[in-house]
Amino acid sequence: MAITYHRALLIHHPDKQHSPSSSPDTNGNDTITQIQAAYKTLSSPTLRAAYDRQLAHSRIPTGPRPAQIVSLEDFTEEEGGEREGRWTYVCRCGGTYVITEREMEDDRHLIGCGSCSEVVWVGYEVAEDEDGEGKNA
Repeated sequence: MAITYHRALLIHHPDKQHSPSSSPDTNGNDTITQIQAAYKTLSSPTLRAAYDRQLAHSRIPTGPRPAQIVSLEDFTEEEGGEREGRWTYVCRCGGTYVITEREMEDDRHLIGCGSCSEVVWVGYEVAEDEDGEGKNA
């Protein structure tokens, strides 16, 4: 890491720049100041741990981003036999999105296509019937 640090300092040092517009920033935002701050943070276990904690808290959870929102009403309910309690929707690739009653009871809304990497957010509400059982609405 030290070799890379020194190489970065040499590359970005104002005396090595051939452009007259590369003057140091008086607010401490110049490249040399940023390189020095990064080296100080990364070379200290305490500062590095604090930086990692701060970075972990600032991250937004990532996951599949739905291509579109599709209402359950736009899905086709399959009937009979094993296919009871399944709804399908055709993807633009020609594949199929499938959501089951069990997935809806588990409050799952992000469903992937069986043929490509597209994901849709399926809109539905699980309503309880008179017996207290979940029923898809």
